[in-house]
Amino acid sequence: MPAGNENDVQLFQTIGLSEQKAKETLKNANVTKNLKLAIDEAVKHGPVSQDTGILLYHLASKIKNQVVDKIPFVTNYIVEKKLDTVQRIDAALSYLLANVNNTLNIAEFEEFCGVGVVVSPEQIEEEVEKIIKAHKNEIIEKRYRFNSGPLMQQVRNILKWADGKAVKNEFDIQLLYLLGPKTDTDLIPVSKIKQPKDKQTKAKKSEIVKEEQKEALNGEKAEAQTISELVKNKIHFHKPGENYKTEGYIVTPNTHRLLQEHLKATGGKVITRFPPEPNGILHIGHAKAININFGYAAAHDGICYLRYDDTNPEKEEEKFFIGIREMVEWLGYKPAAVTHSSDYFQQLYKWAVELIEKGLAYVCHQSSEEMKGFNPPPSPWRNRPIAESLDLFNDMKDGLLEEGEATLRMKVTLEEGKQDPVAYRIKYSPHHRTGDQWCIYPTYDYTHCLCDSIENVTHSLCTKEFQSRRSSYYWLCNALDIYCPVQWEYGRLNVNYTVISKRKIAKLIQEGIVSDWDDPRLFTLSALRRRGFPPEAINNFCAQMGVTGAQATVDPAVLEAAVRDVLNLTAPRFMVVLKPIKLTIRNFPQENAVKLTVPDFPNEPERGHHEITFDEILYIESSDFKEIEEKGFRRLTPKQPVGLKHAGIVVTFENIEKDPSGNITNITVRQDPVSENNKPKAFIHWVSHPVLASVRLYERLFKHKNPEDTNEVPNGFLSDINRTSKKEVVAYTDNSLAKTAKVYDKFQFERVGFFSVDPDIKPGKLVFNRTVTLKEDAGKM
Repeated sequence: MPAGNENDVQLFQTIGLSEQKAKETLKNANVTKNLKLAIDEAVKHGPVSQDTGILLYHLASKIKNQVVDKIPFVTNYIVEKKLDTVQRIDAALSYLLANVNNTLNIAEFEEFCGVGVVVSPEQIEEEVEKIIKAHKNEIIEKRYRFNSGPLMQQVRNILKWADGKAVKNEFDIQLLYLLGPKTDTDLIPVSKIKQPKDKQTKAKKSEIVKEEQKEALNGEKAEAQTISELVKNKIHFHKPGENYKTEGYIVTPNTHRLLQEHLKATGGKVITRFPPEPNGILHIGHAKAININFGYAAAHDGICYLRYDDTNPEKEEEKFFIGIREMVEWLGYKPAAVTHSSDYFQQLYKWAVELIEKGLAYVCHQSSEEMKGFNPPPSPWRNRPIAESLDLFNDMKDGLLEEGEATLRMKVTLEEGKQDPVAYRIKYSPHHRTGDQWCIYPTYDYTHCLCDSIENVTHSLCTKEFQSRRSSYYWLCNALDIYCPVQWEYGRLNVNYTVISKRKIAKLIQEGIVSDWDDPRLFTLSALRRRGFPPEAINNFCAQMGVTGAQATVDPAVLEAAVRDVLNLTAPRFMVVLKPIKLTIRNFPQENAVKLTVPDFPNEPERGHHEITFDEILYIESSDFKEIEEKGFRRLTPKQPVGLKHAGIVVTFENIEKDPSGNITNITVRQDPVSENNKPKAFIHWVSHPVLASVRLYERLFKHKNPEDTNEVPNGFLSDINRTSKKEVVAYTDNSLAKTAKVYDKFQFERVGFFSVDPDIKPGKLVFNRTVTLKEDAGKM
């Protein structure tokens, strides 16, 4: 291969093309020429990511000769993430081709391409649900042989800029929710299916089972703006004491007696609980669980416990107990009581003995490896004599067996087919609260429902992955003949561009990629607090997600929008300059600096004000001055004056000074009052007599939506780090802000964004974190 071609292959590989694809591209002279031009333009902005490279290749291969001169123009939109899908690029090329002889109208072009349009997951969910509902009978009849392709296209036609993968994913989720997992019949080829006389019978039965919780969850979407509105108007669970009315609830001869005793003990109150493991910090998904559990109880004049599921002594630390409670209270909730699973260790042990005595549990010697998977070999000790299991279980408690030598297993099969889950295991680790009192510890499968029963929980609300434990939940309470709560499941809340696994966050900390659990680039609740997210914004966001059975994975932009909604109303405005240029007013009329009174909220001056200093030397943003004229630029240039916010004057360029390297050191201007005949095109912010502050600007920590997906990120999440996700600049602030700022205070820096005071603040050292930009498309994070 000629040297020139080898260089081109290497160039194309830098943007993510495989060697074979690069060589194939070189066979097409036009595409090669177009792609090289696009890459040359893109690298002016920095290295080209693989995602951007794919879009550049699409541009190079699809653009027509009539508009090939627009490659740099379109490339800039791609690099700036304004044309971020193949669909938008196709729209851009169509627009340019249709207007090849016309002057380019930027606003019209961006509208045509959907620039800045975000289709939220809840919009997709709502449209998919409408269409599935319209075809529900046919879908139930045909089940997984139903062709959903045309329905997906209908959604794409309605939501023009929706992500195709997101639409397909939502269809898959809702079809699974409607139909359940594929059965053996679903897997049989059509030609071999024997139609029953009533071919709809099975589908109808499946529909009834899968509708089990829909009346309660009611498929409610993101129409509720607050948790109170959501739980009062959109969620309809059973009333206390009416557990038996819930589909799937097991009724025994003693059920009604136990429910009456339960009602007598609770007075008919709603009782919920939030049961985190104290082995890590809470994240954004936990916020939904906190809001649903505490919010539902509060809306019905009930109570909610904070119950630590502290059954694994190896991973529990004091800082996690403290951190969890802090975050619950930060979100605005006060537990009726703080309890621990370990509070009930003695009772749990007695019940375990009772299960053995009833022949419903046994001591097993299979290793954890032998028990793994969904079809492990049955335990050869399943039918061992009761007396033998009792002796061995007592030996386990007394520390006579080694870790891993034995477990206590329950004789029950979970929904997914897994048999005989473990109830107790041996661990020689001191417990945070009970010390060395115990060397056997109960598992979640055993502990959770029993603690719910002890605490008279009326609604055991948990995420969808625990649905497979519901039958064992009911079985265990009924096997012990104790009060049985109702378990309700809802979809988990996940956010793109992050990881929430405790192990992976710990790895990020260990590798020095983030500073700690509260690094503002993470989506732990402590990190969001540090970044400046108001708790009410997080609560509103959770309410907007609704309570459906489907898992919700949303873009961070949806959460950021909820944050802006709150901060727009609550964050006072101050002028701060992030990248300053010195400005000297030649004809400043005063001998000394002037104090100006400025409202904290310009549209509501009655809410307070602060004083700023105005003097002949001040500082403006470097982006508010251009030495060379640019079309559409409305701020200061040698030929264009600009207004200064709050000062009531217009400044006109007179002279510029630079250092030997060509950097601007001073701009001299003339001031004139604003008048009918002297109105500037724009007003800019400024600072005089500045106080220095450290300002941290954050972007997304990961490059891909799902850094944990090995298909999307083959080399693992650590390879997906955005190395420029944190930048720190020295900003110029007004002295009034320096006097006001306290840890976690939130401000709007006029024309810049929303910022929060970081805990690193010290006397004489201001530190701010950027919470969100003023507009969604102004920055990512």
